[in-house]
Amino acid sequence: MALDPVRRLDFDADEREDQEFKPLTSQEAQALRERDPALSPWWVVSLQCVAGVAVALVAWGVSGKASVAWSAAYGALAVIIPAALFARGLMSQFSSLNAATASFGFFVWEAVKMAVSVAMIVLAPRLIADLSWLALMVGLFVTLKMYWLALLKRPKPEQI
Repeated sequence: MALDPVRRLDFDADEREDQEFKPLTSQEAQALRERDPALSPWWVVSLQCVAGVAVALVAWGVSGKASVAWSAAYGALAVIIPAALFARGLMSQFSSLNAATASFGFFVWEAVKMAVSVAMIVLAPRLIADLSWLALMVGLFVTLKMYWLALLKRPKPEQI
């Protein structure tokens, strides 16, 4: 007697998991949030601001030219301003109504963030006199890397 291929490959495991699912009580959910705190997007934006100021000061110190410092700062702003818009959009009341609006809001605000970043970079030659593309790209790159630093430095969840 041959085994049913569905049972042999254990495709009904999802059904068993659904039967074992138990929703959390409000106290259990609160304990879980305290054990594994979320990373605030505003903390990441503030870290990017610090990195942007630092890269602009280093660019000014190394080159001795204000235009290079402004170029680096503008590169950082091309990350910071869209990230702040994204954070504001994600933290809005509409984005937290339910899972569907949160998912939709994430993609909408990510698209806004990318569009604003590209627009700012395209406008850079018109807005910055004596633009240094190298300094702009360094400011952009260093500020973008703060996402990784924020992930590395975020609070670690407590072990159960």
